[in-house]
Amino acid sequence: MIPIKTPSQIQTMRQSGQILARVLNLLVKEVKVGVGTKYLNDLAEKEIIKAGGWPIFKGYQGFPTAICSCLTTEIVHAPAIPDRILQTGDLLTIDAGVRYPAKKGMVTDMAITVPVGPIDKEKEKLLKITRESLNLAIKKIKPGIHLGDISFIIQEFVEKNGFNVIRDLVGHGVGEKLHEEPQIPNYGLKGTGPILKAGMTLAIEPMVSIGHYAIALDKNRITYKMADDSPCAHFEHTILVTEKGGEILTKI
Repeated sequence: MIPIKTPSQIQTMRQSGQILARVLNLLVKEVKVGVGTKYLNDLAEKEIIKAGGWPIFKGYQGFPTAICSCLTTEIVHAPAIPDRILQTGDLLTIDAGVRYPAKKGMVTDMAITVPVGPIDKEKEKLLKITRESLNLAIKKIKPGIHLGDISFIIQEFVEKNGFNVIRDLVGHGVGEKLHEEPQIPNYGLKGTGPILKAGMTLAIEPMVSIGHYAIALDKNRITYKMADDSPCAHFEHTILVTEKGGEILTKI
């Protein structure tokens, strides 16, 4: 069963999403050559707590930091500690979540991939296509469509532009918990899967690679990276299904 949120829960998720979007926007402005992932993590944690929220990733299933900070060939779950210094040409994915209020609140989830200094044209295209695939998916959302329609439009657009969607990682429902039903693959067929209804809240998150879509677990046993060490990107928003379409709750 996919949870339908109450008006009160939705309003709280809007507040949670505003905090998260503001904090990620602040972090993006701090991304530059020579900055460390620990600095970004500490800044995120401080700002989220100051706003009355809690960084939901910290302690979740043993994860040690407030943000995931993936570099170039890492796709998800890279802790921000131990500290790593950003280098020219890196791609940095910042993934974070907020529970608001801090205790027994509602959760939103968001990710963005940004360049560190100048990057080559292929990486620029990767960021553009991944971001646009998320925007296309959000525009498609409305009550009455199948979840597979969202998966299909992401896959079609990404593959048409010469890249691959990650097959072994998915988006998800979000709200009372960080991970709720349904699972949302970034590939699939039109007309398949659950039918969307107003009040559902979904974390839509295209994950895209320049190379093959296969992933591998890093030696730290936490981070997933591309098996062929190809550059990858990840964009995510928490979306509310409304009668008028998809409302971005984590809009910067």
